[in-house]
Amino acid sequence: MSESASEFRSKQTRTSEISQIKLRVPLRIVLGSKTRIRDFYLLYTIYMNDCIFCKIVKKEVPANIVYEDEKYLAFLDIHPQSPGHTLVIPKEHYRFVWDVPNVGEYFEVAKKIALAQQKAFETKSIISKIVGEEVHHAHIWLIPNRDEAKGDKNDFPTNAEKIKSNL
Repeated sequence: MSESASEFRSKQTRTSEISQIKLRVPLRIVLGSKTRIRDFYLLYTIYMNDCIFCKIVKKEVPANIVYEDEKYLAFLDIHPQSPGHTLVIPKEHYRFVWDVPNVGEYFEVAKKIALAQQKAFETKSIISKIVGEEVHHAHIWLIPNRDEAKGDKNDFPTNAEKIKSNL
């Protein structure tokens, strides 16, 4: 026996509150039938409960955190391309950077960290990337230019401290 759409939405809202998932109404229109919507939401909920960045935010997974405020978190990438390679994420789960409310505020945080990286690693060039393919949680990559940046890219504690001391 199939549950009604309102029962499903009510149950899904409770699940969303627990896992901090924001479901967007326009997706319901695009997906069509109730069955397809239901399947999508259940898969989305299971997948987002397994989001590595959400686990970092909850401190369930260790990370070298360089910046944290009530809305955003920045930490060193575990596979750095250069010393101080940092990821900036919203604490609340959003799939894409463009889904983050007040995206300008988000970019101001990224700018603050990039300026600290310039000082910390003695480089003017900070490469920024927004891709979103590997981890389905909005994130901005900030990568000091690997040809100019000074330091050992794998010395996580020192690199984190350098960024923090220049914020």
